[in-house]
Amino acid sequence: MRQRRFLPHISHLSAFEAVLRNGSTAAAARELNLTQSTVSRLIQTLEQQLGRALFERHKQRLVPTEAAQAYGRDITRALDLIQRGSMEFSANPGGGTLTLAILPAFGTRWLAPRLGGFLKDHPGINVNLATRLKRFNFAAEGFDAAIHFGTADWREADHLKLFDERLTACISPTLLQERPVGKPEDVLDLPLLQLETRTSAWAIWFAAQGIKPRGVTGMLFDQFATMTQAAIAGLGVALLPDYLAKDEIQAGRLLPLLKPSITGTGTYWLAWPQSRASYPPLVSFRSWLAKVVDESPWGIAD
Repeated sequence: MRQRRFLPHISHLSAFEAVLRNGSTAAAARELNLTQSTVSRLIQTLEQQLGRALFERHKQRLVPTEAAQAYGRDITRALDLIQRGSMEFSANPGGGTLTLAILPAFGTRWLAPRLGGFLKDHPGINVNLATRLKRFNFAAEGFDAAIHFGTADWREADHLKLFDERLTACISPTLLQERPVGKPEDVLDLPLLQLETRTSAWAIWFAAQGIKPRGVTGMLFDQFATMTQAAIAGLGVALLPDYLAKDEIQAGRLLPLLKPSITGTGTYWLAWPQSRASYPPLVSFRSWLAKVVDESPWGIAD
């Protein structure tokens, strides 16, 4: 049950946020099409409701306290979320909007090519995508769900398993011609490209080839896209998920080395906050995604 004291009227919050953003009650009044005295009264009422001062009064100036600045950031996000939801409802009252956080490579190379099928089957649903490399607070960010790599351990969230990551060592034809590989030990002498979130991947790959690696050296990347381009340029060998490796191998830009497609370091999941579990666009997307994964359990379309 929500406490009314901590749910101020939106007019009070709008006045506070406008003063904080514009730096004066006069500028806020012009923006909100109110009188300056009305804005001041709204601010005073909000302070009384919260039981704390939001501004220090210096003659004709209002100076926000540090606590008010932090509070204002939360209010700005909340007002933005309300505005976005209202705009989306007005534009698409019969459907809904799914706001999804995606991993860059997964979103562009795996999800995006398949997403047309979902939109065709659900023409009333709009899908918004934004990339996130790390976990975040669902409530603060406003996402309905996220593509997550690792284990099913996102707090206060439910998970749908998509598929286990499988990795293939890929090398450019030019580098392979210069540095031929006939056995796993030969790979140890090549520069090995690494991803920040998969630092144990090469040890797992070498173990699958039957040897124990020495220290791995090579360039470090934060995204698969840049690591893939570095491998294509001949800067080293990259361990790529099969859904990325397949296209590069078919195009002849990269070649697989030795035993391909070994089990990787984690799993891809769809994660969503428990509070959004029954949101209709998410329910539709979840059902569609489960069907797609069932048809290609390793994440690779035939």
